[in-house]
Amino acid sequence: MKSQLSIAIIGYGRMGKEIEKIATSRGHNIVAKIDPEITGEDFNSPSLKNADVAIEFTTPENAFNNFIECFKLGLPVVSGSTGWTDKLDEIKKICKNDNKTFFYASNFSIGVNILFELNNRLAQIMNNQPDYDVSISEIHHTKKLDAPSGTAISLANDIIDNIDRKTNWVLDKNNDRKILKIEAIRENDIPGIHSIKYESEIDEIKIYHSAKSRKGFALGAVMAAEYSVKNKGFLSMKDLLNF
Repeated sequence: MKSQLSIAIIGYGRMGKEIEKIATSRGHNIVAKIDPEITGEDFNSPSLKNADVAIEFTTPENAFNNFIECFKLGLPVVSGSTGWTDKLDEIKKICKNDNKTFFYASNFSIGVNILFELNNRLAQIMNNQPDYDVSISEIHHTKKLDAPSGTAISLANDIIDNIDRKTNWVLDKNNDRKILKIEAIRENDIPGIHSIKYESEIDEIKIYHSAKSRKGFALGAVMAAEYSVKNKGFLSMKDLLNF
């Protein structure tokens, strides 16, 4: 049994509610639900002061300010919000200079993080196979605000880091073989499908991950919260999973 934690949920949408279910099933307490539009609570909520850690899933526009508010209260932050990572270096600097704890993942699914490792290894192999072109496809529910997904961007950046002939990614069709193409599709209630395809004139190689529900994302976030109260600094799923 894990040590009981007092958790604040920042953003009480569908992911926030799933996180609440998983956290309570693992013996933790939800002491605050900070979402002015849904719960009416904000960062002035007295209950927030009783939290050991905050789990944040909100919007690209609000995420960074939410992190800062949590840091002011001395709370470790676990975040799965995407679309704000132009400020990632600033968060890393705060963690280093001010001894704060921040756990970030573009995707908390254990399976997706295994996909990340496979993607890295496959890209290293395919760097020496110039006959193959590579592309990424991601499919999500229609309420997802950002495109491409943070997961697709992470996959793309890892490919670019490992394949010399790819210099950047673009969200669209593109005939420049130096550019990695990402296709983003939005369909009803799909939790998330990500695929990486290498294609030549004679065959294709594909790896992909398909989420069956949001439960896997929520479980990973709660596991990250458990990890973050025992560790300091800027943390990731590589640390949690010991990759």
